Amino acid sequence: MSTWDDLLKLVQVGDVYGTMRRVGELTPAERRSVAAEPARHLARRRAAGIASWEHRKELSPLLLTGAGVVGGASAMASWLLRRDFRDLNERTCVPRVLEVLRARPDDWRADLAVRLARRLRLADGWTWRLAAELVRETGVEPPQDADVFKTGWLRTLEPDRAAGDPLLAAYGPTLFEIDGLATLPLWDVTDNVVRLVEAGLLERTAVLDGLVRRLLRDGPAALPGLEGLHDRLGPDLDEIARHAEDYVALLPAGPVAVADLALAQLRRLEEAGRLGEESFTEALEALVFRPEKKLLRGMVAWAGDAVRRDGGRTGAVLRAMAVLFAQDSLALQERAVRLAVRLAPHADPEARAEVRAAAAGLPTDLREKIAAGYGGAIDADEPEAVPLAAAVDGRRLPAPYGSAEELARGLDVFLSDEDPHTFEALLAGLATWSERDPEGLRAALRPWTEPLDASFFGHWEYGFGGHAGYALRRAFLAFAAPAASRSLTSRRSQWPSSRAVLDEPPVRRCVELAGRYTDGGRYPVVLATPTAVTGHVAPGALLDRLEHLEAEGVEALPADLTQALLRLPREVAAADVARAGRLASEAGRACAAWMRGDHLGDPEVTVGRGRGSWLMATIGADSTPERVREVLETGAAHSWSTDWWPLVMPSHRDVVAAHLVTPLWYGTEGTDSDARVLVDLVHGEGPLGTGLAYALACGMGQAQAAGRAAAADALLTLAARGEVPAAELAKVVTKLVKGDYVKLNRVVAVLDDATQAGAHEAVWEVVVRLLPGLLPGEGERPRAGLADLLAAGARAARIGRVRADLPEVAAIGARKGSSRLVQEARRLQRLVQESTL
Repeated sequence: MSTWDDLLKLVQVGDVYGTMRRVGELTPAERRSVAAEPARHLARRRAAGIASWEHRKELSPLLLTGAGVVGGASAMASWLLRRDFRDLNERTCVPRVLEVLRARPDDWRADLAVRLARRLRLADGWTWRLAAELVRETGVEPPQDADVFKTGWLRTLEPDRAAGDPLLAAYGPTLFEIDGLATLPLWDVTDNVVRLVEAGLLERTAVLDGLVRRLLRDGPAALPGLEGLHDRLGPDLDEIARHAEDYVALLPAGPVAVADLALAQLRRLEEAGRLGEESFTEALEALVFRPEKKLLRGMVAWAGDAVRRDGGRTGAVLRAMAVLFAQDSLALQERAVRLAVRLAPHADPEARAEVRAAAAGLPTDLREKIAAGYGGAIDADEPEAVPLAAAVDGRRLPAPYGSAEELARGLDVFLSDEDPHTFEALLAGLATWSERDPEGLRAALRPWTEPLDASFFGHWEYGFGGHAGYALRRAFLAFAAPAASRSLTSRRSQWPSSRAVLDEPPVRRCVELAGRYTDGGRYPVVLATPTAVTGHVAPGALLDRLEHLEAEGVEALPADLTQALLRLPREVAAADVARAGRLASEAGRACAAWMRGDHLGDPEVTVGRGRGSWLMATIGADSTPERVREVLETGAAHSWSTDWWPLVMPSHRDVVAAHLVTPLWYGTEGTDSDARVLVDLVHGEGPLGTGLAYALACGMGQAQAAGRAAAADALLTLAARGEVPAAELAKVVTKLVKGDYVKLNRVVAVLDDATQAGAHEAVWEVVVRLLPGLLPGEGERPRAGLADLLAAGARAARIGRVRADLPEVAAIGARKGSSRLVQEARRLQRLVQESTL
């Protein structure tokens, strides 16, 4: 029996200790003779399509075999970092590998330690511990160009055991330069750093310096939680003064918590008389353009106190207050006006001119206060409406692939950059080049099929990956290597049934095309390939394709035909209807019937509570053709990407929107928002009703700014097309806000963005319908965000010079008191009354 046969026998039965013993007995010549065998064994397993869980018992002894026989340090690092071993148990794996590696020379192990540290990935598990132990054992200098390794050190840091650790000595002084800090629980890092400072293992001043540098480096992306460490370090006035310019630099763009921290430190310095005039002025100039009301209120309070202590700061304070006059918040405007009026007797001519000029945009009562203090009447500055941009869809269809080789390259990168239009181009390219250059296409695809990597086609130990990208690769495989495709189909390739309904069409089209190729058939043209970026297929193009299939004697694939019909525009010319009537195939007759009117109409959409407290849309399907009935069955199944959905039904926006209701609402507080799909959806066709109103409302209620921005873009497109369903949207928002499904302040933020982009008329139509249902009656507690809604209405009304009778608003404004709700109601009431004069 050969050396490898001897080792393989131990590996196959999972004998860890026997493997370690046998590896330790090998001579140098025996090690060299089998050095490549462990990797070859894994490759043979993969080529045979054997999932990793099926030979899991082999993995530990196989890893140890490689650790004992692989030659160079670089090759050993590659072996240890293989994905096959990533999930092995750290507690048992690390000491065993270390024991095997100790047979190697110290300088070789030191080289391995550095190579491992530099090549680690965040997904690697036990190999970080192995690299760390090798660094400690060999005494090699810990590498500075190994951020993941540093992150692992910070993640596993134990202050009680850190004394004398070479990793602490190497990385402690620069721990805030570790990029991976963002991936760690900062409360844990903060606590550990404080304990190390208290124990004298880290120098407090150096930690403070590094912390401030990190906050400056990250800017708007500064990590929430680091400001808490700053407070726990408790810097004194001398340390704060040393970083005064840094704190000023943190004010313009840092997160609110970081800017608040910087403001507090600068205020401490100013109160102690240690903040220079230039820094004070820069701080005010940085703060006045912040959108956060909390910071602006703090700035006004500080400015008022500072000018009492030093009257020489009057000019800087008045310039800051003049900028605040343009704020949307009435309360902030009032605070700024109050301080400006107080300082009027001390204002120099230049400051007085700036204040008067800025006051032209204030509400009438506040403008009159400034006029009284600054020398006479001030004419109102009427705002100019921003022109609403045209609703232009800036997307472009990808160009057809020009060769079989180009097609194969496009497919190779598709899973890393999935796009529905690229998917359609690839599927169309498969049909085209399988006819034009079948051998060339097979040759271009051969690197995938020889040897066959099942995971490349979505087959894992738990089953088939199931989304459209993998299904597309399977269609290509079925053409290039039908036997290999059949081998995958025979092994646990059940197609998941938990996909969302609108995820099914692209997957199903690939499955049926793969079946056609596997059975030895052909398909020269894909019927459903879009001719427009919205997903539509021009009627003439579909008829050309059907005629081509008839001429070739090829039967249309059912899912492809159904998708093509769903992509037809709502209006089909009479000439195309007549042409369809001349088609002889079954698919041709189905197309003719669809074009004559036997197609999906506009089913009624209703939305209510689904499973648990989920929002769920229901789509009426009484008169729907059988072939498309299933696309109306909404549900709560997971979607790989809702970005694909508008292309499934581009002529029925409200139906697609109804499907979006559940994922949009369910992901409201998530880190990634499906609301981006709304931007594409509204460029389609079809009436807009309940479905779109709910989807848009849920998009407006997203926690993520990117999701709300997408909803605002969709609203702007609808406004430019004159299609905003104002009454339905207001009705839905009212219902969702009252039911605590969405937060009103987020909806208002979207409405404000739309107003500033020129959609003030559409926004007013929504706001004026929202107010009656949301304003509190006598004795009712006002809902959070209502004052902001009134302010949003005032902005839109002022730009549009709206005249209106608003009894509900007048009733709120007539109440006693000076709450912000009452003040904003009075402002809106004055605006719509002044416009009537």
